[in-house]
Amino acid sequence: MSDCHETSASTRVIVREKMPLIALAGQPNVGKSTLFNLLTGLNQHVGNWPGKTVERREGSFIFDDRSYGLVDLPGTYSLTANSPEEVIAREFILRERPDVVVAVVNAANLERSLYLVAELVALPTPIIVALNMMDVAAQEGMRIEPEVLEAALGVPVVPMTATRTAGTRELLRLLRETLDGHRLTNPRQPEIRADHRAALDEITRCIIGHVPEPYPAEWIALKLLEGDAEITRTIQNALPPEKWEAVYAVLRQHDDALLAVASGRYEWIGRMVRAAVVQPRMGQITWTKQLDRWAAHPFWGMAILAGILGLVFWLTFTIGSPVQGWLDTQVVGGLSNLAGQMLANAPFWLKGLIVDGVLGGAGAVITFLPIMVIFFAAFGVLEDTGYMARAAYVMDNLMHLMGLHGKSFLPLFLGFGCNVPAVMGTRVVDSKPARLLTILIAPLVPCTARMAVVAFLAPAFFGPKALLVSWTLVLFSIIILVLSGSLLNQVIFKGQRSAFIMEMPLYHLPNTRTIGLLVWQRSLSFVKKAGTNILAMAVVIWALSVLPNGDFGTSYLIQFGKWVAPVGRWMGLDWRLTVALITSFPAKENSIATLGVIFGSSRTAGLAQTLTSTYSTASALSFLVATMFFIPCMATVAVIRQETNSWGWTLLNIGLFLVISIVAASGVYHLALAVGL
Repeated sequence: MSDCHETSASTRVIVREKMPLIALAGQPNVGKSTLFNLLTGLNQHVGNWPGKTVERREGSFIFDDRSYGLVDLPGTYSLTANSPEEVIAREFILRERPDVVVAVVNAANLERSLYLVAELVALPTPIIVALNMMDVAAQEGMRIEPEVLEAALGVPVVPMTATRTAGTRELLRLLRETLDGHRLTNPRQPEIRADHRAALDEITRCIIGHVPEPYPAEWIALKLLEGDAEITRTIQNALPPEKWEAVYAVLRQHDDALLAVASGRYEWIGRMVRAAVVQPRMGQITWTKQLDRWAAHPFWGMAILAGILGLVFWLTFTIGSPVQGWLDTQVVGGLSNLAGQMLANAPFWLKGLIVDGVLGGAGAVITFLPIMVIFFAAFGVLEDTGYMARAAYVMDNLMHLMGLHGKSFLPLFLGFGCNVPAVMGTRVVDSKPARLLTILIAPLVPCTARMAVVAFLAPAFFGPKALLVSWTLVLFSIIILVLSGSLLNQVIFKGQRSAFIMEMPLYHLPNTRTIGLLVWQRSLSFVKKAGTNILAMAVVIWALSVLPNGDFGTSYLIQFGKWVAPVGRWMGLDWRLTVALITSFPAKENSIATLGVIFGSSRTAGLAQTLTSTYSTASALSFLVATMFFIPCMATVAVIRQETNSWGWTLLNIGLFLVISIVAASGVYHLALAVGL
């Protein structure tokens, strides 16, 4: 026995003077974000948690004339400190003390989803279980009895289908009753074996009086038995040496306690599921299994993925390009004509700044918005239906050529939308070498900004063959990605490989509200970028084109262009295209803005005609290839530095893309000349 004795611990009562705070907790792919978007709508803010790269989403909603704050905690499988998401979720619940935690679980996969609930019921905050995806469970042949599950858990349970808003009012009513004290909870917690229970009690006696606020002593003792590294360090620093020696002695005697704690939770989950769930009959083929016969097939899965990407590009050219043309003619063109008339007698620099700098640069980029919206919506649908995991699965063999696995394809797939979340998304890759390799090659995936430039230039240079050219450029990017990844893996990471274990979520219908909000947020971010970074760069380029004496022929821009012209000449680019390529570093769309300023065209249609008459097909191909492989944008470089915590890896990435862009563009240019293009 240890020399520990029990003392009383002080408690802290938090009185929340503002609106009640609700926290949404849940594992990935349970529909938590759908519920958050459903409740908050546009009343939400997206950022990062302090000191972390994990996304923070918070908002508010009103129910029965009462305002509520809502925080969407990062998706996490447990509350053990295995990842930043898990630490953030538990620290928020323990330190911020939300008034209620809504645990969102997947009704079609309760065995997995209830593990997090098994940990949440050990915390002091009231819990409501939102039994989401009831429609998917029904499609899978399951029948769930929420009342039985509620009685077994000892906490309120509300069945929901968030994608159809079913059960939302019942959830809000439960929230109100819980906050008003009219609905009390008595959660039934998992148990562990008797011998480990005695160890838990002994550790609790040792640490009482020394546990830092706001942690509950028994919860800390349980985490110590589980071997939680962060909690162990915290308590080791908080306890007197003799107390820690006593605790450590108990932990040494029960080094298998982790298995006992986990098995106790799984036994608890098994009782819950057996009581409340009627499983589908043996041999029943579910909707998910039927679809996966094709979507996860080694050959047909790849064909489906290629077809989906082709469909996205087809939609871009058949829908996005005409709308882009209308914006160019009616909006940007109209504003340019109006500005020219209003500033007819104004100083030349003011007229040039507005017409050529602002409208000729940032105004032209705004016309990309329809193309961006199509890309954002398409990949939002793929993510929301559960297809992304299948894409990772069928790409596993291709990823193995680079020493990676299918899980690395998930962040790479995100790169089609934007390379910044792609780099940040590499946190799902467990192996550090695989994660670094994924970060290095992620910007090779053509993002929407690059594709917007391609979507603008390809029709101008290649007419009806624009779709084929665009598809070939994407295929070329993927080939270079595989070759670069294989080379880097052999040279830097010595051919290391890692295993592939990933959850395959069930298919479900996409939620239009969730996708609409995603498109809105990303489109708004693009417009803000066009109104800030791209506008600033366009004005700088315009200023360089008129300084120092107002003569374009002797301007600083001409001097800089002539200085970098030799490098561009290798790729078949003159100084204007070379300067446009360099200015794409702050934002890829800047290349079009720069060309608009240089050629003095405030309308994209006029600029396209000018470029077509100025450059050969070989130069056009070279510029498009260079655009696909040039240095990642400034934001991507910044997040690479942030995620790798190393300037060495960041500079290696920049150097890698410089070499690839120059070599690839030069090769394509000379090959095009050789075949007579």
